[in-house]
Amino acid sequence: MEEAPVKLSRRNSLKALTAALALPVPSRASDPGIQLVVLDVGGTIIEDRGDVVATMQSTLAKRGIVVTADEIGPWRGAAKRAVVQHFVDLRSKKNDADRKALVDVIYQDFNAQLDEAYRTVPPIAGAEAAIRQLRENGYLLAATTGFDREIIVPIFRRLGWEKYFVAVVASNDVSRGRPAPYMLFHAMETAQVESVAAVMAVGDTRLDLQAANNAGLGGTVGVLSGAGSEEQLRREPHTHLLASVASLPALLGPKH
Repeated sequence: MEEAPVKLSRRNSLKALTAALALPVPSRASDPGIQLVVLDVGGTIIEDRGDVVATMQSTLAKRGIVVTADEIGPWRGAAKRAVVQHFVDLRSKKNDADRKALVDVIYQDFNAQLDEAYRTVPPIAGAEAAIRQLRENGYLLAATTGFDREIIVPIFRRLGWEKYFVAVVASNDVSRGRPAPYMLFHAMETAQVESVAAVMAVGDTRLDLQAANNAGLGGTVGVLSGAGSEEQLRREPHTHLLASVASLPALLGPKH
């Protein structure tokens, strides 16, 4: 079938994970009216090897701001600049202008190091096959990410995934990242899908699920292939919880 054109508008074996969780795959999503599936990137369709947390810690530490992985944890899925801003404001005694300059320097360094790290990060096992199957089944696909466009676009080009997605929305495409719903709304706008009831969002962090609920979407799916544990994701309102995105085509089935 002809693939939809892309509009760039702005851990770890999953087999072992699935076996350990023994999560059943639901036979079919309850809402047959889903048109657009919005996929988070890191930890959802691209492996999470810990690069984001390690790079955030190292770039902050170089400027005297020491943070732990546990402190960063609640911020997984957020816009990365907002994460830098939070810890600079929390730990730095500089004045407003100097803090802003410090945020800029740290964020530039973070992006440069993360861009290098993500040149070799592979997809989640089964993600590409799931993406192809969803398109063949008639669903529109979009991606949203806490990364900047400068990082996410090369990843999609390297993998040859642009042809599958009608929208790829980065954190710097909108005024606020997750848990604000703006990236989801931007994806809907680009895909020209008018009803939130016709949209399903899929992600691996609590902020992913919070953003989907703030948007009032028809489907909110947590996947256990990334940063969020089953316990963490179950605390957030959701329609489904899957071992990975590989189970998504079986959940949705062919579009009617």
